[in-house]
Amino acid sequence: MSTTAPATRTPVGPAAPLQRTRRARGAWLLASVAVLVVACAASVVLGSRDVDWADIWAGLTGDTDGFAQAAVAKRVPRTALAVVAGAALAVCGLVLQGITRNPLADPGILGVNAGASLAVAVGIAWFGLSTATGYIWVAILGAAVTSLFVWTIGSLGRGGTTPLKLTLAGAATTATLTSFITAVVLPRPDISENVVSWQIGGVGGATDDKLWQMAPFLLAGGLLCAWCSRGLDMLGLGDELAAGLGEQVARTRLLAALGAVTLAGATTAVTGPVAFVGLVVPHFFRILIGVDHRWLMPFSAVGGAVLLVVADVLGRVVAPPSEVDVGIITAIVGGPVFIAAVRRGRVREL
Repeated sequence: MSTTAPATRTPVGPAAPLQRTRRARGAWLLASVAVLVVACAASVVLGSRDVDWADIWAGLTGDTDGFAQAAVAKRVPRTALAVVAGAALAVCGLVLQGITRNPLADPGILGVNAGASLAVAVGIAWFGLSTATGYIWVAILGAAVTSLFVWTIGSLGRGGTTPLKLTLAGAATTATLTSFITAVVLPRPDISENVVSWQIGGVGGATDDKLWQMAPFLLAGGLLCAWCSRGLDMLGLGDELAAGLGEQVARTRLLAALGAVTLAGATTAVTGPVAFVGLVVPHFFRILIGVDHRWLMPFSAVGGAVLLVVADVLGRVVAPPSEVDVGIITAIVGGPVFIAAVRRGRVREL
């Protein structure tokens, strides 16, 4: 695959205070990890049911005789799922932005999540899909097919692939696939409630078993993305210059896309489509530390985990005793960021 679009890196310079020193970047990365630890602790402690230290200790050691202790025991895998899902979605968004050179790329905006969702919905409705591993394989396949379709549509016409054409192709594909999901689910009242609830996106259904089943996929996708981080820096120089410097452009783009699709598909299969994490987090850290993907990747992983854990905690405490799904919270946060990114002219083609 090739693209003729010019590079669209986010402007840095004075706005990237950590761009110059490796020590400063390392210190801020450790600080981000510390924030993540605090957020995880808050996720275990806070919720619609109050718990004390005795309940927390009992819940963490497997004692679930009381309601408060059972609540703590349920919050642990939920927190772990929010951590890995947030990290996966943020890294996926970063990689998609790198290979498409589109600052507005996000698995939700480009239709990747919608493709995974449709595949899972079809699998449940027509093929009796019921296991987490089955969901993950089908979701990855749906995400891959949709990514290829959006890339093809976005590459048609004069000028080749541009951020605007990719964004429009992704938005149109998302709208179409969402309608297909409704058409698949509506005639099946026996599954419609579960599918609709899953479509909103959330981590409330986390279990240790689901986490272990998605772990190999997230590990494989994460390693692929990390291995391509230097190549993503080269792609930012433009295909011709990157090829001239010895980079195998097509191979790097293909492997990075495979890693991103694996992360998005595995995460969407378990949590449902959670939008804007892959857009908001890479934007924030690109402004903070610059455009080096070798640093952006760990920062985005930790930042995405923090964002999703905090969003989940907010969803639990904002309207007790009911809960607001994490997908709604991220949409409330990410929507204004998306509009601001466009209005501030971060995308030259727009």
